[in-house]
Amino acid sequence: MPVRIPAPRRSELITFGCAGVASFAPFYMLIPGAEERVARQTLKWAPKWERNITFFKSPVERSIQKVTPPVARTVQRVEHKLPLEKIAKRADNRIKKNFDLLGVQHS
Repeated sequence: MPVRIPAPRRSELITFGCAGVASFAPFYMLIPGAEERVARQTLKWAPKWERNITFFKSPVERSIQKVTPPVARTVQRVEHKLPLEKIAKRADNRIKKNFDLLGVQHS
């Protein structure tokens, strides 16, 4: 019995649709006259998009304001735990040693 592929979920359809648009957009822009068509459609649809974006703007801003402090604290905690400065100094010393071995002047 053949294995059936499950029907795609809405999120999968949206993801594949966005990927398709993003991957074929450069090819579309190679077609002669594409810039004029895009400009015409932008003039037509931009006011509607701006009205719709204002509907989402304030809830998104509120949620970003709620999320920002914990994310900032987490980033600071992670930065303090990582030995980034030691790693950078070791990498710099290794690069300088390699330059010295090769006889190349470095700054």
